[in-house]
Parts: sequence; C-alpha cells; structure tokens
Amino acid sequence: MTTKKWGGRRLVGILVLATLALGAGLYWFQPWKLWQDDTVREALPAAAPAGPSPASAAPRTVAEGTFISHEHTTTGTVRLIRLPDGSHALRLEDLDTSNGPDLRVLITDAPVKEGTAGWRVFDDGKHVSLGKLKGNKGDQNYEIPAAVNPAEYSSVSVWCDRFDVSFGAAVLKAV
Repeated sequence: MTTKKWGGRRLVGILVLATLALGAGLYWFQPWKLWQDDTVREALPAAAPAGPSPASAAPRTVAEGTFISHEHTTTGTVRLIRLPDGSHALRLEDLDTSNGPDLRVLITDAPVKEGTAGWRVFDDGKHVSLGKLKGNKGDQNYEIPAAVNPAEYSSVSVWCDRFDVSFGAAVLKAV
C-alpha cells in the first residue's frame, strides 16, 4: 500500500512539473505567432511645413536600404526620412517577416553581415530601439527621438529582444 501511495504522489508531481514547464515554454517561445500575421499600412509620415514654399513641405529620403534575412526570412525596404520640421522618421516598406515574441526596430552602428555571423551583432555597439515592431507585414513609421543623430547609425534591424537575435537587417546608404 505504501508503494502505491508514493507512486501516485510521484506521478502527480511529475504531471505538475510537466504542466509548469509546458506553460513556461509556451509563454517564452509563443509558437502560435508563427501562424499569425499583423499587417500595418501607415501613410508616409508628414509634419507641419517649416517654410512657406511647397518644396519644403515634402518629406525627403536621406538614406535607404534593403533587408536581408537572418534568423527568419525578411524582405522589404527601409527609408530614413527627414521631415519638413527637421525631425527624422524611419519607414519600413513592404516588410515581410515572421511574427515573434518581443520584436523591436533598432537603428545601430553595427555592420550588416550575411548568414549567422550577422544574427547577434546589433546590440553590441551603439544602438537605439525605436519601439516594438508594429506588425510583421506592411508599411510602418517609427519616430527617431530628437536627441538621436541619425548620421551616427548605419543599419536597421528587426530585432527579437527575447532571444537577442536579428530576424533581418538593412544597411542604410545615403541617397
């Protein structure tokens, strides 16, 4: 009788631990996001015109790049835009990447490298998080804080903060 009692308690303990481990794993990895897409369609950012001429009222692209894939297939383009009031915004266009837990948009001074050598470099040097990725597909804008000099950053990464890995990145080239 004692052996049955210990066997039952052991089984209950194993089931409780397995349930806790499964719950923690689901929270950490969020596998359901692999089948969910969040599409965002934001218009090109605009600001109040700085001068009286209509030419000064148009946002101007100062740098741009094309995404390469890292941990997950990522395509689309990125544009650094100077707004008429002198502020800057980062625009992701035609973005298509996997959804994931805790995705961010980073501007960095790290070089964009092909393959696994480029997966983990974007938080090593100078970088600024522009916020959570609004959607894994579509067009979206991110305000660059006034205290940030965009000329000090040469790349953009769709960064998974939970696992410290780049889903995809682009070199910003002046136009």
